[in-house]
Amino acid sequence: MKWLSAGLIFVNLSTVCGLLLGMAGNGLNELSAVLALVSGGTFALAAYLGTSDSATRHNISNSPAGESFRSPPLKRYGHVWFWAMAACFALFALRSFCWLLYVDGEQLRIQSPNNLGDLALHITYIRYFANGVSLWPANPIYVFSEHLRYPAGMDLFNALLSYLHVDLIRGLVWTGLLASIATFYAFFRWGGMFGIAGFLFNGGVAGFEFLKTLKFGDYQGGKTIAWKSIPLTMFVTQRGLLYAIPAGLLLLWSWRERFFRIGEGNCHRAPLPFWVELALYASMPLFHFHTFLALSIVLVCLFGLELVNQLKLTFDLIRREGIAGLRSLIIGKTRWGELFSDTRIRKHVALLLVSSVVPATFFVWLITDQFHARSVLEWHPGWVQNDDDFAAPFFQFWLMNFGIWVPLVFALIGLSGWNAWKSGWRWGKNLPEDVAFLLPASAIFILAFFVQTAPWGWDNLKLMIWAYFLVLPFLWSDLIIRWSMPIRIAVWIALFGSGFISLFGGLAAGRPGFEFSDRAELDAIGIAARRLPVEARFAAYPIYNHPLLLQGRKVVLGYPGHLWTEGFEYTDTYNWLTKLMQGSADWREIARALRVRYLFWGREEMINYPASKRPWEATAPLVASGNWGAIYDLEPTAVRP
Repeated sequence: MKWLSAGLIFVNLSTVCGLLLGMAGNGLNELSAVLALVSGGTFALAAYLGTSDSATRHNISNSPAGESFRSPPLKRYGHVWFWAMAACFALFALRSFCWLLYVDGEQLRIQSPNNLGDLALHITYIRYFANGVSLWPANPIYVFSEHLRYPAGMDLFNALLSYLHVDLIRGLVWTGLLASIATFYAFFRWGGMFGIAGFLFNGGVAGFEFLKTLKFGDYQGGKTIAWKSIPLTMFVTQRGLLYAIPAGLLLLWSWRERFFRIGEGNCHRAPLPFWVELALYASMPLFHFHTFLALSIVLVCLFGLELVNQLKLTFDLIRREGIAGLRSLIIGKTRWGELFSDTRIRKHVALLLVSSVVPATFFVWLITDQFHARSVLEWHPGWVQNDDDFAAPFFQFWLMNFGIWVPLVFALIGLSGWNAWKSGWRWGKNLPEDVAFLLPASAIFILAFFVQTAPWGWDNLKLMIWAYFLVLPFLWSDLIIRWSMPIRIAVWIALFGSGFISLFGGLAAGRPGFEFSDRAELDAIGIAARRLPVEARFAAYPIYNHPLLLQGRKVVLGYPGHLWTEGFEYTDTYNWLTKLMQGSADWREIARALRVRYLFWGREEMINYPASKRPWEATAPLVASGNWGAIYDLEPTAVRP
């Protein structure tokens, strides 16, 4: 875990240092980017040296064969199932990220149809940061949002790389590939082979349509299926998860080792230094807010479970000894020590939470437009089982989406509770490991099931996947491994068969690629816009892959789908923009109200505003023009610098 810890700290603290230097210097530049990356590298070396990765006796193979062994490196990675999972993960990562964005003649194309809008938005943010705008910047896709409402940490990291002359496409490809390696290893150490398979091949029964068609396809990508392929629809598209998943799993691994396994393998050092845990946890809102929420629930549950344990001991003492027992507890240090001698979970969690309050609040303040973003929390029981295309009767919805996962998880929870009771565990004794993690998993799932945490209900998956990840290692070690080999193999097929078919079917579906942008047009517009102020806002047609956005320039409105998922009410602004682009009589007043400095008239504008009167052509100075279109300056001459 040393390399994983070092790599994540490099990304983490390079990004945080870049943000702070950019805020101090009114934007990024080459010097601040170099200083940020050098600082990140220095912290990464310290994290590598401080991370302890001693072996513990535990089954981390989690293959259908179910062997258990002590885990020195040579034996840990020598299992055939390890290399089988590694091959599957490599195929997914190479196909998804080497063709994430690629050159095909005069076109830029992408491999994944799920990524058309998402990748365009991330490129907008990367180029926007790299243009040197003041940090934390105004929202480039909505004129009336004073600050960017998005956890754009990974995009800021790629912007830092661009100052070292790392090409945009190469930067996207290499961050994706390295994040895939980190995620593979993090899942291996958290949940073994079963954990890796759970990530790659999540699914229900939709993929078994293959038995009728005998054709590979992304059957889980259909409009009626909510539990889609995590790798295809989340890991590739939502760049924050490239960092958040391995970082979150590293923290979960550290807490499991620190609280439940140190001593089993004669470990005398904490797995992660405290400052590494603090950096990864406290800055998580900058990269992925829902992961921060899930990790916070885990910490609160661990703290609460140990607190309840010790309160139970106190109540038992008072019940047995009455007032004398209470007096001895208050004035007797020895008695107090006997009752509260083992508080390592509570002490560590409390210190971590208290130390994180200021930095975590700062990052949440940044990504929520300084707390001006409206709350999206809404009572919405049933997740999306009653929403639009996903709607279905209760049992049909959960069976089609999750198959036998739901009954197996219920069986696991019941079995863990029964085993804890049967083994003599009662409140007041040390927590069993499985109970300590299954409780927060249940809490996360219940929250995601009943409360909508994003404008689009499906986005609750950003939270729900952490309940799934928490359950994976225990579902194997406490339940499935107890069964005979034929049953284990059958369960693996039932759990992962649909996801396997959908994953590789989805990778094949993007074989011809999808047109993303015209290279010549994009480059020409980039050259034309380069000499214009980076803080200036353009009026242009709102589409996800508009050349201005792909060059990191601010527009009045970005793609409506992106605006909706960020919680904006944009209908009136959209109508004003339409009137402006149609050349209505009051177009100048509208332009001032929309804070427009430049008007862009190109291919998309000609297609979508064919009846426009274009009065600016006669009254506004022409700034630049070419085969791609024209840019007009709408600001009065008297106020130009």
